[in-house]
Amino acid sequence: MFFHIKELQYEAKPMKPDPVFAAKLQEVLGGQYGEISVMMQYLFQGFNCRADKKYKDLLFDIGTEEIGHVEMLATMIARLLDNAPFEVQKNAYDMDPVVAAILGGTNPQHAIVGGLGAMASDSQGYPWNAKYIISSGNLLADFRSNLNAESQGRLQVTRLYGMTDDPGVRDLLSFLIARDTYHQNQWYAAIRELEERENDIVVPTTFPRELEKQEVAYTLFNFSKGEDSKKGRWAYGPSYDGRGEYTYAQPQAWAKAPKLAPAPPEYFNTIPMDK
Repeated sequence: MFFHIKELQYEAKPMKPDPVFAAKLQEVLGGQYGEISVMMQYLFQGFNCRADKKYKDLLFDIGTEEIGHVEMLATMIARLLDNAPFEVQKNAYDMDPVVAAILGGTNPQHAIVGGLGAMASDSQGYPWNAKYIISSGNLLADFRSNLNAESQGRLQVTRLYGMTDDPGVRDLLSFLIARDTYHQNQWYAAIRELEERENDIVVPTTFPRELEKQEVAYTLFNFSKGEDSKKGRWAYGPSYDGRGEYTYAQPQAWAKAPKLAPAPPEYFNTIPMDK
């Protein structure tokens, strides 16, 4: 079960209203890499975890923390909308084209739908989507997805930090950036631990290697003009999984051009052609 207390993990109070920035802040709340996404991703991975107890506990530790981050951002957005009635904005919009251009960044749904409150949507008003989350049951694959989510999330929050000069907003973003720093380190540590335990880096580690085409398992094919990619470590030397040698090669076709049977007229409404 979950238990809610009224205090926030960290303060979420701006110095002044700013409905334009409130619309921008929606991205790190309800966007693809926002707090709702990581909250749901970690919790569902935890719900479904059948591995060591420490991994399940870790997922619930971080997933539950992210619930608090959702609340903090929702609180900040609501406060950015407080005392900034949209009729005042409309008057300013009508009177000054410069102000109109600035206020063009507001989200009218904050007033119409959300009642001057945060919504489960991104900065463009697109509703949060459960397709954003990854919960495959494979911890190595999932933890790599988690590292990506924290990387993208931290990137977006740091960009937002540069879009405001409000000390209160920056203070909250600074806290979230720091937590994303730890979460990236944490998932990286968990990934390294799993790779060492599995003695492999390829997911899934249990699929028999003899069942894959080994002759193409470690080759970079030159499918674009030029050979600059040949200079990368991925094109030469021992493979990082310790099971092969990287090579660089020109692409080749292992199969002839396909020849399909004529289109059935009942499906394509065409006159059959001779084979």
